[in-house]
Amino acid sequence: MNPRVERVKPNPDYTITLVFTNGEVKRFDMKPYLNIGIFQELKDMSVFNSVKPCLGSVQWENGQDLCPDTLYMDSIPETRFVETVAEQKAVA
Repeated sequence: MNPRVERVKPNPDYTITLVFTNGEVKRFDMKPYLNIGIFQELKDMSVFNSVKPCLGSVQWENGQDLCPDTLYMDSIPETRFVETVAEQKAVA
């Protein structure tokens, strides 16, 4: 079983930054999904920004969600966010 989503941050370029239970930080691109069915609602940035972690995955206010394995396998490592998290921990 792949790690599950612990934290999520929406980005203005229709990507989401994910922190997984194993500590990995990755970025998932939602743009390929924005013309498919219920995901079209996510083109509205206020709806897109409503993303929250939910049961090891992510979910938006209107019920859109993705498989946690898809999020993990199809995302790319995000080094900029890792550096920010490390800096925040050093200050705390």
